[in-house]
Amino acid sequence: MIVGIGIDVCPIERMAGIIERHGEVFTGRVFTPTELAYAGTSRARPERLAARFAAKEATIKALGAPSGMHWKDIAVEKEPSGAPCLRLHGVMEREAMHLTLTHAGGIAVAVVVLEGAD
Repeated sequence: MIVGIGIDVCPIERMAGIIERHGEVFTGRVFTPTELAYAGTSRARPERLAARFAAKEATIKALGAPSGMHWKDIAVEKEPSGAPCLRLHGVMEREAMHLTLTHAGGIAVAVVVLEGAD
């Protein structure tokens, strides 16, 4: 049974600007070391971080904005198949989550679906 759904969009240019202005202060507060390592230092870094930021926002929406949440409690990782997945920690820890990411035309989009017991 679906118990939550969230969607978010993040303009890649906006993320690039935030990274340029705030650098490690922002990225270190919001992203896990695994997410930062995946984003790397290439030209794709803003695109990859924008998708992960959208995933975090979509997760918050799906959960109903729980109190006590920290950005790093939501981690976007990869399954062995290469598909993106969510790992939640702290007050938000749960199972049965589905994540899809895409980016095109300068926009990153994430959709999160949470399942619960029948």
